[in-house]
Order: sequence, then C-alpha cells, then structure tokens
Amino acid sequence: MQKVAVIRRSCVLAVSCLTALVSPAHAQTINIWPGVAPGSEHWTQQEHVYKNTPVGTVIQNVVTPTITAYLPDRAKATGASVIIAPGGGFIALATTLEGEGLARFLQQRGVAAFLLKYRTIEQRGSGIPQMDQDTAARYGIADAIQALKVVRQHATQWHLATDRVGIIGFSAGGMVASGALLQADSAGRPNFAAMIYGAPFGVMPTIPSSLPPIFLAWAQDDNVVPKMLPRFRDALAAAGIKPEVHVYSAGGHGFGLKKQGTTSDHWVDEFYWWLAAQGFTKHAAAAAH
Repeated sequence: MQKVAVIRRSCVLAVSCLTALVSPAHAQTINIWPGVAPGSEHWTQQEHVYKNTPVGTVIQNVVTPTITAYLPDRAKATGASVIIAPGGGFIALATTLEGEGLARFLQQRGVAAFLLKYRTIEQRGSGIPQMDQDTAARYGIADAIQALKVVRQHATQWHLATDRVGIIGFSAGGMVASGALLQADSAGRPNFAAMIYGAPFGVMPTIPSSLPPIFLAWAQDDNVVPKMLPRFRDALAAAGIKPEVHVYSAGGHGFGLKKQGTTSDHWVDEFYWWLAAQGFTKHAAAAAH
C-alpha cells in the first residue's frame, strides 16, 4: 500500500484544468452513463475543483463520469479518435499535462480526442485512502469501457470510424486504459491502446492471445512505477504480443507534455508517428482504398 500512496501523491502533483483553452465550438462534454453510473448509486461525495494550486487545477471526488470531445475541423478529420485517461492515483485527475495538451495536439492533426473524466475514490482531508489498486481502478475501467461504447455510438454524428477508436492512459490512467484493452469482450476493446508510465497494478491480468496494436512509454528514472511497465511488456511478449516500446533514459514520472530537455519530451511525436505507421492518421476515405 505504500507504493500505491506514492503513486497517488505523485499523480496529484500533475493535475490541472479540464476545459480551459478549448474552443466551445470544438468542445462538447457529455455524461457517458444514462443516469447514475453503475456501482456508485450511493456515493454522496461532492466533486471538488481546486484552482490556483502550484500545479494548476485539481479535480477530485468525481461521481459523474464524462467525456469532453475535441473534434478536428472536417477538412482535417481522419476518422480516427482517441479516448484520453489522465492519471491521478484514482483520487484526482491530471488533465493538462496528461489530457488537454494531448487532445489539442491530436485535434490539430485530424484525430478526434475525448478527455475522459472517470470516477475517483472519495478523498477526505489530507490523507490517502487505503484501498487496493484493483478496487480503486474498477470504476475508472468501467467508465473507459463505457466511453468506448459512447464514442462508437456517436461515430456518425462526430464523423468517426468505429474501427479506429483508441485509448491512451497515463499512470493510474494507464491501468484504466489497460483494463479497457484487456476486457473479456473482444468486440468492445479499443482498436489501439497506449499506456504512458502506467499499466496494470497488482496482480497481472490474463493477457489475451490477440490484441490490437499497443504503444508503451516510460522513463528509466521513474521512481514511482519502476517495475510496472517492464512487467507488463514481458507479460505481453509471453502471450505473443509485440508492443511498440519506448524507454527513455530520463524524464521521471508524470512527464506528460512537459519540456524538460530530455528525450521523453518527444514521446508524443513518436506516438503520432506510430499512429501513422498503423494507418490511423490517414483520412478515412483514403484508408478505405
């Protein structure tokens, strides 16, 4: 549990605002569940947004999960889309370095981005809730799976291809993304997935023999989750899965879109190049030929 506490404290230090700097014409926020999200019917916590902290805005106690859509101009739209699950140790959401910046980066390149505000465990006072990783993550994983369904259901409205819907997660959001990737319903899985300094915590889940393309990235000097990503990479390899892997010499934990003068500054470019190599950045009409 000490490691979980360290992860949560580290993730909280990277959080910021959900909707700032987004053109209203390109941003639409919708609830992903009809009514109360299953499993939290009796939650009484109140969502809190803390502004003007040393790292920006902190969002905690999320009860109502949403996605905020960053849709590209029609002239640039490729038909591909990515759901973004920020980190925050399951008690907060980091939505600038691990959300908004990436959403705008993809939007500008014709890839629709959906920032997922998934449920988080209630935070009381200054203490870190004592809860095992699997229990803490299950709500976020359920929300990610539902978000995939919602994006595909709105594909026509948003001019998306239902077979080009991916997910990316950071830190705790990486576990959320991995849960959506490894879900039992193969038809509900994303068409591609990326985990940035995050992966399954605790017991390694069963790895299916067939999975969509996977992108992994982390820094060797990450002192929060030093073994998590290599363990996941090895589990994938043992199942015959060959992910794209980028291991940086420096960058620490929670590098997101920070510019630190390290090669980890450029992971987002490599992620985009990987998407291009998989054919996801081609215009949907061109990709069909």
